[in-house]
Amino acid sequence: MQLRSDNFENNQPIPATFTFGKRADPFALSDNHSPHLAWKNAPSATRSFVLTCIDPDVPSRGDDVNQPGRTVPADLPRVEFVHWLMANIPVECGELAAGACSDGITPRGKREPFGPPGSVQGANDYTGWFSGDPDMAGEYLGYDGPCPPWNDALLHHYHFTVYALDVAALPLVTGFSLADLRAAMAGHVLEQAELVGTCTLNPDVAG
Repeated sequence: MQLRSDNFENNQPIPATFTFGKRADPFALSDNHSPHLAWKNAPSATRSFVLTCIDPDVPSRGDDVNQPGRTVPADLPRVEFVHWLMANIPVECGELAAGACSDGITPRGKREPFGPPGSVQGANDYTGWFSGDPDMAGEYLGYDGPCPPWNDALLHHYHFTVYALDVAALPLVTGFSLADLRAAMAGHVLEQAELVGTCTLNPDVAG
C-alpha cells in the first residue's frame, strides 16, 4: 500500500498553503488548505479507510513556547498533537484533492468539515490549544494544519497515515478523539501507509 501527495515529497517541507501558521515576524496565520493525498494497492479485503495526521514533536511543556527571547530546546520531551482524524472513508475513495477538506482557518473550528460521503471526522488538538482564547475557543473538527512554535529548535514531522480496515464503518461519532479511534480500529487494520511532511517556523532551523 502506498500514500503520496502532489504537494510535498516524503520527509520534505509542507508548503505554507497547507499549514495553519507561516513564517512572518515572528509568524502569521496561513491558508490552511488540506493537502492532496492519494493512496493505492490496498489489500483486496479492504472495506474502508481511516486517515490521520499527527505531529509527535510537540513540546511536552509550554513554558518557552512562542516566548520572545527564549527557545524551546530540541531535547525537551515531546508529545503527540492531532491535526486530522477521519474514519469511515468509503473503499471506493483513493484520493483527496488539495483543499477538498479544508480551504482556510475557521475561528472556533469547522462545524461540518468536508469529507468523502459517509466519512466521519474527529476533533483535532487545536481544540485544547485555543481553549483559553476568547476569539478562537471552540471544537476544531477535521483538518487544521501545522503551526509549530516559532521558537522551537526542533524540526516538526507530520505523519499522514492511511489505514485499510476490514470493516465498512467504525462506531464513531463526529468529534471522536485519537484514543476513541485507536480503540475502534484495534484488530481491524489490514495494512497502512505513511507520508511524512516537515515544518518549522523558526528561521534558525533548517527545513
